[in-house]
Amino acid sequence: MKTILIFIVLLFTSATLFAQVERSSDLFNTLRSNDSLLFNVGFNTADTSQFEDLLSDNFEMYHDEAGIIPSKRALIASIKNLGKMDYKPRRKLVEGSLEVFQLMKNGILYGAIQTGEHQFYGIEKGKPEYLTSKARFTHVWLLENGKWKLSKALSYDHEQAKK
Repeated sequence: MKTILIFIVLLFTSATLFAQVERSSDLFNTLRSNDSLLFNVGFNTADTSQFEDLLSDNFEMYHDEAGIIPSKRALIASIKNLGKMDYKPRRKLVEGSLEVFQLMKNGILYGAIQTGEHQFYGIEKGKPEYLTSKARFTHVWLLENGKWKLSKALSYDHEQAKK
């Protein structure tokens, strides 16, 4: 009986240790705000200053369709090239999909994993906005000199919209 009781206590304790942070927490809200700056301001308007401020100098991105984007400079260059597309892209975070998990070392917060789903839309003059694709993302944010910086990004499980 003691063994079963210990197992149950450990099961519930480990589940809470690795659970996502509360959606009302400062960490969740900070990273949600950073996501909005990167995408709603940066990506959607091609404002690369957001990427300058929020990306780590050691940034890398792994994309299941575009391959590896090996640096902060390479990502910023790709954002600047968005204007050459046949349509203007817009990214939208899927409401309720965002999750944040703390990364700790010796009880000290040093980073966080942020996951979620997003949808991409196309905007063309004289046409209604249309869904182009949806995907999942995982971001690794690190505290660098007291500021949250996006260090690693994975964009995967892309699914093209049905036409």
